[in-house]
Amino acid sequence: MPLSQQLTEDMKTAMKAKDTVALSVIRGLKSAIKYAAIEKHGAEGELEDTEAIAVIRKELKKRQDSVTSYEAGGRPDLAATEKAEIAVLEKYLPAAMTADEMETLVNTVILELGATSKKDMGNVMKVLGERAAGRADNRLLSAEVSKRLS
Repeated sequence: MPLSQQLTEDMKTAMKAKDTVALSVIRGLKSAIKYAAIEKHGAEGELEDTEAIAVIRKELKKRQDSVTSYEAGGRPDLAATEKAEIAVLEKYLPAAMTADEMETLVNTVILELGATSKKDMGNVMKVLGERAAGRADNRLLSAEVSKRLS
């Protein structure tokens, strides 16, 4: 089932269950995906699932940053709200790569491209981004590539 349909079904379920947190997050997510689609493809455009996952990751990152800020500011109540929203968003992301899978993927791409120095990092990251397909955080991938290239 496409992600947009999944969101619609989950929104209906959240309405019936009177789950205000999930409902709020799903509505916001649908809106963010629609805005991204309009920006990329025009008014009638739709995002593919991989593009929608990128939007979900962006929304997740916003909330993770908010949690950090709220905890630093002594607002555990607001941090808890953001954490609940993070839990809802994580349901829509593909299963994350394990450290071993990530290491294998990085090594494979570096060998395929013949990368030897930091100058090649951009090309390696581009290929890794396509192959990881939203299953790995780019910061972790970047750190892994940096370890391999001198």
